[in-house]
Amino acid sequence: MLSVQSVTKRFGAQLANDNVSFDVREGCIFGLLGPNGAGKTTLIRMMTNIIVPDSGAILLDGVTVGAVQQNDIGYLPEERGLYKKLKVLDQLAYFGKLKGLSGDDAMRRGLQWLRRMHAEDFVPKKIQELSKGMQQKVQFVSTVMHEPKLLILDEPFSGLDPVNAGLFIDVIKELKADGMTIILSTHQMDQVERLCDDIVLINAGKVVLQGSLSEVRARYRRNRLMVAFDGELPPVSDIEGVSIVDSGPQRMELQFDHRQTHDSILRKLVDRTSIIRFEVAEPSLHDIFVDTVTHNA
Repeated sequence: MLSVQSVTKRFGAQLANDNVSFDVREGCIFGLLGPNGAGKTTLIRMMTNIIVPDSGAILLDGVTVGAVQQNDIGYLPEERGLYKKLKVLDQLAYFGKLKGLSGDDAMRRGLQWLRRMHAEDFVPKKIQELSKGMQQKVQFVSTVMHEPKLLILDEPFSGLDPVNAGLFIDVIKELKADGMTIILSTHQMDQVERLCDDIVLINAGKVVLQGSLSEVRARYRRNRLMVAFDGELPPVSDIEGVSIVDSGPQRMELQFDHRQTHDSILRKLVDRTSIIRFEVAEPSLHDIFVDTVTHNA
């Protein structure tokens, strides 16, 4: 649905994006990841036609992103942009009309979305009377109420408590189920693991990793096992090619080489302890992020 093709952007001597290319599939949640200063925000601003690339192209449904395509995009920026002295519903009506809705339709949709976000009590209040997390709900509603084809969320969980973060996650999943394409930019890797189908990781303006979440994990999978057991830590030093890389109360993580297999290790361990759980230890996205960024610094 969205195609970023060999995009480069400079600000004076600073190279913000260097020949960046990736595609976002329709109807998926796509993770745009990278450390601070990697060039993510510059990319997002080009996707939304706030700034334009020096070279390359960004296509939405095969058409170069421009003023017309902006109405098909919903953008929640990391830095919030609400008018503090406006009442909540007046604010939503204003943003809705900017996206082409009539005043009545904007009011109706705004009220529906406030109810969905458990925020209908905000209607008579001014933005400055709301907490940071409650303001976040209002800004989110202003981003989705015009039913965009493409939704771009930059750090959407910032300032949210666990209950409201869970609410946002549920709503994002519902939007995906309804067919919306979503780009999620966040530093919270646990949320990426829960939500994203595909990811791209950029560092110093360049793409350093991309693919589906399952493909990326498979690429980084190592010969490691997580074992939970009932009793004392079982000995493994006599098992050829096996070592303990981490352990805790009634759990250990093992690393093994070509001399062993999952089955052979399990057969040896069942004679030594009572196994509760035995599974392949996949690397977390956090570990992959840190490892990739460190080696591409």
